[in-house]
Amino acid sequence: MTGSPDLAAVAALIGDRTRAKILLALLDSGPMAASRLADRAKVSAPLASAHLRKLMAGGLLAVQPHGRQRFYRLSGQAVADAIEALLLVAPTAPARSYRDVAESAALRRGRMCHDHIGGRTGVALTRGLLDGRFLECRGTVPHLTRHGARAFGRLEIDVAELARHRRPLTRACLDWSEQGHHLGGSLGAALASEFFRRGWLHTSETSRAVSVSERGREVLVENFQLHACGQG
Repeated sequence: MTGSPDLAAVAALIGDRTRAKILLALLDSGPMAASRLADRAKVSAPLASAHLRKLMAGGLLAVQPHGRQRFYRLSGQAVADAIEALLLVAPTAPARSYRDVAESAALRRGRMCHDHIGGRTGVALTRGLLDGRFLECRGTVPHLTRHGARAFGRLEIDVAELARHRRPLTRACLDWSEQGHHLGGSLGAALASEFFRRGWLHTSETSRAVSVSERGREVLVENFQLHACGQG
């Protein structure tokens, strides 16, 4: 016999600050080794491993082998969505240093939301794609237009192949910092991946924030007529 969902069990897992830092790191940066997660959470490797085991046992994380290393990732889109939803109602933590203030500002400008672009950059990009009729909204869901399919094709993104995946091609992901929507789904992930591959989107080892390069901004203007994408 199946009982009701145990919300308290999931809340207890997320409620620990170290585990919350690990989940946020994976939300923003994708799969990571235990050593890097320990650095992000600012804890020792043995303590990070203990927290990772708990998150695995609770079904929030999965492991993918990479050579001799084990990389941890969120177990699915539902987990990423749940964390983003909680961020919408979470109180803002007080900044303890100028570095905290700078990091918060950078995250609001641009960051990875699981595997697609969030923050002001992601919201501005999505609005521009809608304004340029590369996407169109039906209700609250963005849909790719023929014009958009041709434009993404010029960036070597095969939208026909993406549409064959089980994952939705496009979805509206509510952004916790901008209170607007950015583009998720397999198309949003493919766009972010292609930008990273071409060096149009940058991140660093020490920050969860991402930024669009000068060439990336030129491409947005050339291909999508977007003159601003959340920078500054």
